[in-house]
Amino acid sequence: MASHYVLEWKKILDSVADGVFTVDDHMFITSFNRAAERITGVPRDEAIGRPCFEIFRGDRCQTDCALKKSFQTGKERINLHVRVTNRQGKTIPISVSTAVLRDEGGHVIGGVETFRDLSAEEALRKEIFRSYTFEDIVSKNHKMRAIFDLLPDVARSGCNVLIEGESGTGKELVARALHNLSGQAKGPYVAVNCAALPDTLLESELFGYVRGAFTDAKRDKPGRFALAAAGSIFLDEIASVSNALQVRLLRVLQERVFEPLGSVRPRPMEARVIVATNRDLAEMVKEGSFRRDLYYRLNVVRLQLPPLRERREDIPLLAQHFVERFNIKQNKEVEGLSPEALALLMECDYPGNVRQLENALEHAFVMCHGRQIRPEHLPRELAAAPAPPPEESFESAEEGLLRRVLAKHGGKYVEAARELGIHRTTLYRKRRRYQL
Repeated sequence: MASHYVLEWKKILDSVADGVFTVDDHMFITSFNRAAERITGVPRDEAIGRPCFEIFRGDRCQTDCALKKSFQTGKERINLHVRVTNRQGKTIPISVSTAVLRDEGGHVIGGVETFRDLSAEEALRKEIFRSYTFEDIVSKNHKMRAIFDLLPDVARSGCNVLIEGESGTGKELVARALHNLSGQAKGPYVAVNCAALPDTLLESELFGYVRGAFTDAKRDKPGRFALAAAGSIFLDEIASVSNALQVRLLRVLQERVFEPLGSVRPRPMEARVIVATNRDLAEMVKEGSFRRDLYYRLNVVRLQLPPLRERREDIPLLAQHFVERFNIKQNKEVEGLSPEALALLMECDYPGNVRQLENALEHAFVMCHGRQIRPEHLPRELAAAPAPPPEESFESAEEGLLRRVLAKHGGKYVEAARELGIHRTTLYRKRRRYQL
């Protein structure tokens, strides 16, 4: 009769989609179901009797084995993300849950582990992430998506482009995307930060000089316009350029020629010009601090990038993007952020925009030695606030965001839903949930 029950038990285990195996109190495998065979590529007969780490070769097997922790604490471990290597040498993401097995007297006699192959889910997540990625820019915000739609046509046009946005919003990423999608893509991409150099140095940096132009000019030096050739030149922080240099830039744009310092022979300017600023150039024109004629030469197409506080729905997406980037850069395998840490990120106003978020995640990577970024790993100014429980953290962050956006649009749900990047029926449902 007992053997009949064992047979039925094995049939049941073989019918489930998740991998299941049991071990004795020395961590040797005592049973191995059909799904475990399929996921690992190891036949049951080969697995039984061997230590489980020999079969799974997981990234936590030697340092943070879930089954060992269950043996040590007597507690279950639920839905831990692990990567194992199958028989073909392929790395597979799995979700693991473990528990101890006890006899009738309550003594531990072994353990059980169930695991689920997450390969399809990970592939789907990557596909969704790709759908929100344009070149190196990540966003699902409706304003940013509208810019994504415009970029290919603007890039192909070859016209001058003015990119406006606060510091850290990704203006250079947009400039690079314009270059990569344009007819100039095979040519150089040259970037110049106009605010980083005093006016005299910036002039020689842009236009170059010929030998003898000044005391230390021992040989000719090509400027950035010459180096850009038939590619693209990106002039960042254009608002910082002096009036005198604005006049020279105007001539370059009007006549498509430039003269190196000390030269009387004009050189052709073939590069496509893209400029960016974190200031309101139109207002500067009214004030008389920026030339009107140069402004209209630059402002053939204007792209305005919203600050991160106006596209908060992008914060989880950007956070995961930076996690993946820093995993590669720092050779780590951080899986993501805890709900508490994400809630803190959602509450920040980000005066430094996407760059500030990136820096916060890079700081967290330095401090984090586990698999998940927690509030204590974030910069002090973010982690200082006490984090509520996960559900409360997320709901509090979401409710606060909805209230701010609705107040901004005077309670107009269609406009608020558009800014949040969600359907208005979703916003209605959330309104009822939070009794807004």
